[in-house]
Amino acid sequence: MERSLYKRLNQTKFVKTSQEIVEMRVDGMDCNNCAMSIQRFLERKGLEEVLVNFQTREVRYRRDDELLDVEGVRSGIRRLGFTVVETHDETGHEHHDHAHEHEDKARRRLLFCAILTAPLLIGHLLMTFGVHLPLMHNRWLQLALAGPVYLVGGLYFGRSALAGLRERMLNMDVLIFLGATAAFAYSMVGFVWQNPDYYFFETAATIITLVLVGNWLEARAVERTTTAISALTDLQEESAHVMTKSGTMVSLPVEEVRIGQHLRVNTGDKIPLDGELIDGNITVNEAMLTGESLPVERGVGEAVLGGSIIASGQATYRVTAGYKDGTLARIIELVKTAQADKPSLQRLADRVSAIFVPVVIGIAILTFLLGWGTGYATATQALMNAIAVLLISCPCAMGLATPTAVMVGVGRLARLGVLIRGGSTVERFADIERMVFDKTGTLTTGDLQVDQFMVSEGEDPGAVRRLIYDMEQFSSHPIAGSVRAYLLKEDMNEAGGQLTVTETPGLGLRATNEAGDQYYLGAARKLPPGVEVPKEAAVVLLKNDHLLAWLSLADEVRVGARTLVQSLAKESIETILLTGDQQRKADAVAKELGIDTVFAEQLPDEKLQKIAALSAEKPTAMVGDGINDAAALSRADLGISLGGASAAALDAAQVVLLRDDLSLLTEGRKVAALTLRTIKESLFWAFSYNIVAIPLAALGFLNPMWAALFMAFSDVVVIGNAIRLKGRKA
Repeated sequence: MERSLYKRLNQTKFVKTSQEIVEMRVDGMDCNNCAMSIQRFLERKGLEEVLVNFQTREVRYRRDDELLDVEGVRSGIRRLGFTVVETHDETGHEHHDHAHEHEDKARRRLLFCAILTAPLLIGHLLMTFGVHLPLMHNRWLQLALAGPVYLVGGLYFGRSALAGLRERMLNMDVLIFLGATAAFAYSMVGFVWQNPDYYFFETAATIITLVLVGNWLEARAVERTTTAISALTDLQEESAHVMTKSGTMVSLPVEEVRIGQHLRVNTGDKIPLDGELIDGNITVNEAMLTGESLPVERGVGEAVLGGSIIASGQATYRVTAGYKDGTLARIIELVKTAQADKPSLQRLADRVSAIFVPVVIGIAILTFLLGWGTGYATATQALMNAIAVLLISCPCAMGLATPTAVMVGVGRLARLGVLIRGGSTVERFADIERMVFDKTGTLTTGDLQVDQFMVSEGEDPGAVRRLIYDMEQFSSHPIAGSVRAYLLKEDMNEAGGQLTVTETPGLGLRATNEAGDQYYLGAARKLPPGVEVPKEAAVVLLKNDHLLAWLSLADEVRVGARTLVQSLAKESIETILLTGDQQRKADAVAKELGIDTVFAEQLPDEKLQKIAALSAEKPTAMVGDGINDAAALSRADLGISLGGASAAALDAAQVVLLRDDLSLLTEGRKVAALTLRTIKESLFWAFSYNIVAIPLAALGFLNPMWAALFMAFSDVVVIGNAIRLKGRKA
């Protein structure tokens, strides 16, 4: 049988190069524009594979030791106004604590400023209704209340703003800092001249406080968008019960446990690391990892997955993957990478955001000059209008629209049992117009049964069975598992001499024994001239181009396959069957499922060429699971592999279904489409808000306090729309 997903994930290849992946945690990022400033800085340094995720505060890049030192990068990020913390020892639990700590700091900062701002704002509001409080007009009292608020805001927003100006990377904090500083400086002129008409202390304080309200709400909301990663990291056990050579048991941190050590687990325990059972039987709950709702039985020789919970039983198992290399760690890595990846829609928003702040500053200057110069407004009113323009403008909403929705959408997909390799994959998943399926192991169960086994006259059946069994152990094709399972139930000779076996995708297995005999085990259609077998033969064994045996196989259509094809047809998505199997078998499956187009008896390079041609016509997805599908999966607009896929297929696919459940394709595509719709809604709001709000502020219809309030809550609207994805019906 084909090995399970979690064993395959541990075999997935990660390319090793002379370059190094560097990871950091960067505090102080409040929105995607902060992340963009860091990303632009790193890319200007010539670094590759830059990934900046403001929600998780993570920065990652690939560097060459000979070109750039890490400390130089840290210093540059600090000059931008951020705090850099190394993450090589950081656990998922600590990551969750950092998110909570960020929200707590935002709350305390807001509380301090709100207490001091409240008297100023109340006095201003009472005055607008004709109620005058002489005490509140005292310039010293106003300065005493507004001064600390401005200092807090100046330190918080000003550090980032000045760093951005110094590095010529203007961000949202520049607009806030300029607006608050203009109001406070104007008020200080009035303070020195003792002219109450110039007092706008309440404006400066209220601007900062209202923006902090938005930041606090945003911090709370962003923390909620990271629940998928938090839920996965919560599955990571912190310690393990290790069996020593003397038979005693010691508790060690999971980071210190090594491959090959034996761990003991009991009912209710969380399995610390991936491994293979060597003693005992257990029932485990893998729902959080694979989406499988029912507990599954595991016995000796079977794999167990780190993070799954033991419902009943006790066992000892051998560790097969370390803390950072296990299935759970790889799933978390896939989710994090996917959440930070940008769809094309976000790249458009990023280009707009990059020029947004300079344009807004220009509009604010023109608002002041034209308003005062033309007599449309007094100097004071023109300045207030310019400040309002600075404050109401919100590039953050454009920057937040996509990453927040992607984070929630990817998290929802992960809980469903669908892993994707990038946020851009969500967009492609939703836009697919054609879906191409492999047959064996994808539309069919892949659990093929040998229904005929014929040995050539004069050959020893036991010896032939042993030879086939020994060769099939070198194959990762789904058929190999079925053949081995059949042979184990039959009489076989003892293992013979040593074989040298190689596998060529689509061409079967070739072996050479110590005597130099050449063996071929593979598809019956690859026969030399003069060798004939019945039409039902699926697999043949040849020795020096002479037939030794042949097998026929029976396969079953996977449960849910027909429903999937019907569902795709209702959405006007074309379905195609592309397989290396025999034409008659492919036609039979296609007829049963309702697939009209069939390409059978295709070698891997032919599959690749066919997928390339199909992808050139319209957005095409390829669904497969064997190593002969790997090239086609990579070439398709979207590669999808099932839970039982081979390591090569998993490595090539952009979407991985954690269970062999085809209904996940339908549900996953619906969630992807819903995520894309949410992104478009949020971007529409962000662009529309700025298009309408900036002219209103420039014409004097909004004072700076209202402008700050609208700006603060524009971000919250975008994040709130993303959070709706958690429960929104797909």
